[in-house]
Amino acid sequence: MKYTYSDYLNMAAYIKSKTKMRPRIGIVLGSGLDTIVNRCQIEAVVPYQDIPNHPHPTNKAHKGRFVFASLDGTEILFMQGRLHYYEGFSAECVVTPIRLMKLLGVEKIILSNACGGISFGPGTMMMIKDHILYSAPSPLIGENIEEFGPRFPDMSDPYDDKDRETILKEAKEENLPVEEGVYMQFSGPQFESKAEIEMAKRIGADTVGMSTVQEAIAANQMGMKVIGIATVSNWSTGIIKDKRLDDDEVIEAGKKLAPDFEKLLLIAIDVLNKGIENDR
Repeated sequence: MKYTYSDYLNMAAYIKSKTKMRPRIGIVLGSGLDTIVNRCQIEAVVPYQDIPNHPHPTNKAHKGRFVFASLDGTEILFMQGRLHYYEGFSAECVVTPIRLMKLLGVEKIILSNACGGISFGPGTMMMIKDHILYSAPSPLIGENIEEFGPRFPDMSDPYDDKDRETILKEAKEENLPVEEGVYMQFSGPQFESKAEIEMAKRIGADTVGMSTVQEAIAANQMGMKVIGIATVSNWSTGIIKDKRLDDDEVIEAGKKLAPDFEKLLLIAIDVLNKGIENDR
């Protein structure tokens, strides 16, 4: 489906009619990583399927809804479940919720995911410092909607260096182990082959997955500050001999990582919130 700017405005208007809350921080919660919502005071829940013309996920592990909430006094807009290119959506549709977050007032966004590890093993949290988009198209292909940003946006700092370095510093002070590296998005839904992982390793990828990069591209075009957190749920294909992968493993690994992931999210939220206050 091809959207016009008016279509996005209409979808945003519907969401605005459900709550007066206008968070400036947004968080996209990856597979098995949504337990932090249980710690929040919920203001409003807006399922994607209720929003006129908005796509909704077919992956049962993703609830598919916006959650407006407050956490320790900070207002946050959560995406509890994302859209994936492998579900048959166009790249433009995949980033529809990100576009709407911008129209709803979000200035800084945290993109999280569960991923496969090349340089880092299961249980690792990795701050994304750069990305590689492979076998999935850019969400900016097609006629440019100028209200969202330039035709050819810069990608030299897609994951804000300043905020990322502050988060890493504070995580270290809290004795929370966090790595830093490059994330590579494949289209999916099949897991990557041994040859694909070997290629990814050779061109500089530390982790691989099936989401996030398209969202980061759209967010950068719109001038949003982006933080990326990849949680390693499994070794990528071929790293461990004769190890086979399945989706249940990804979900279970996310649940095990939840306590440390929540700690890192709280640090990141605090850093982003202070940055917003300083910008006022």
